[in-house]
Amino acid sequence: MELLSFPIILIILIIIFLFNGIRILKEYERGVIFRLGRISQALVGRNGPGLIIIIPGIDKMVRVSLRTVAMEVPPQDIITRDNVTVKVSAVIYFRVLDPQKAILQVENYLYATSQISQTTLRSVLGQNLLDDLLSKREEINAGLQRVIDQQTEPWGIKVGTVEVKNVDLPQEMMRAIAKQAEAERERRAKVIHAEGEFQASQKLADAGGVIAQNPIALQLRYFQTLTEIAVEKNSTIIFPVPLEFLEPFLKGKRDEKRE
Repeated sequence: MELLSFPIILIILIIIFLFNGIRILKEYERGVIFRLGRISQALVGRNGPGLIIIIPGIDKMVRVSLRTVAMEVPPQDIITRDNVTVKVSAVIYFRVLDPQKAILQVENYLYATSQISQTTLRSVLGQNLLDDLLSKREEINAGLQRVIDQQTEPWGIKVGTVEVKNVDLPQEMMRAIAKQAEAERERRAKVIHAEGEFQASQKLADAGGVIAQNPIALQLRYFQTLTEIAVEKNSTIIFPVPLEFLEPFLKGKRDEKRE
């Protein structure tokens, strides 16, 4: 019985070894393997993906995902350079480039990246004016990405993009901005109207010069206006006739009397 039970015990031990010693890493995963608490250079190349065999009780493997992580930064109370208090939220996109650094250099790289993003958001945005915060989003996003990436680089983390999502303004500030926008629209309307009046006066001055050089042009314009009135309204119209129109006839009459 003892001889028969030994192979069974051996098989059971092998099954337990395989169950605890075999790890399968997906294509986007890497494993950081510790042997007796230390990382051996011989184990660095065995971090996946695929089938990984470790020694139970001696080796320990920590999984690290290489996919891009989209992390939302909670709304932060920020005082801008012109002393306006706003709430700003953002989203940060980052990924692990060096799994070994991400495990060894920081205790929890996800939590650490979230905290460094919040503090950077408050410090960087606090250096800007409110108008710049609302209008220069691309420049601010680039500045945030550069600062956060420099701070997370020792952890083996690459920050790809930082986007400011929402900027919540106080109600009184929103009303002030609305009044400012309305005043700006009124200013533009007045400028456009003034430019139109100026161009119209220039055209009238040019027309006056043409009429001064050719008086007959005024008479032609007079007849054209009468024609337009007659077409638009079917009614009897009494209009004065300028003496200039009758001058040729009066001159003929005077000549006949003299003869």
